[in-house]
Amino acid sequence: MDNERGHSSKGSGCGDYSKPHKKECVIVDKVYANCQFRECFTNVEVDLGTKKICSVKFKEGFILPGTLRISELPDKEHFRRVRFTLRVPYEVKTKCGKTISAYLPDIKKDIILFMPESRDEFEFKIVVETSSKILGKICCDGDKCTFTVGVFAVVKAVGKVQLMIPAYGYCPEPCKCMDYSEDDICEEFDNLHFPDLFPVQQEDVWDEINK
Repeated sequence: MDNERGHSSKGSGCGDYSKPHKKECVIVDKVYANCQFRECFTNVEVDLGTKKICSVKFKEGFILPGTLRISELPDKEHFRRVRFTLRVPYEVKTKCGKTISAYLPDIKKDIILFMPESRDEFEFKIVVETSSKILGKICCDGDKCTFTVGVFAVVKAVGKVQLMIPAYGYCPEPCKCMDYSEDDICEEFDNLHFPDLFPVQQEDVWDEINK
């Protein structure tokens, strides 16, 4: 492999980053295909008993084990039919500190993804990323609360490959960590602008009115 070497950037990380120093071979998960979809669930219901809801937090969705099926398409070379069931967990926290874990209704998908022909040992992974959010307000009636949830999802066909990429050497030295400290109200006061001590004069008021 040919190297295109430039200035060294070892040590402090100070160096010339305007152009790559050399080429590097790396092993990465390459995205061969991806697509997006969305689902909306109305009237998702959770039973809280006598407790009051505080917040709803969603976790990353996952493909339910045993549901992923990848099959060939005779009339579409290099494409595959991908079927799976997506499940999205969420947690409801109550004002008394209790956590209730549950799942949104399962999402069944039957899609087509580009997954080119390859050697038998090469394996494609199906990866799903989700982003879920409450739509509108949470409505509570008695011991039950209902809400609407929107789920955005991206499905990816990923394969591990070796790629050649431009490299700039090692990463530069990181900045110093920021120490946590309580806010000093007197320090904030020291940075305030000094106020006017006297009332405005009549000519100032007239000038403002006549603008």
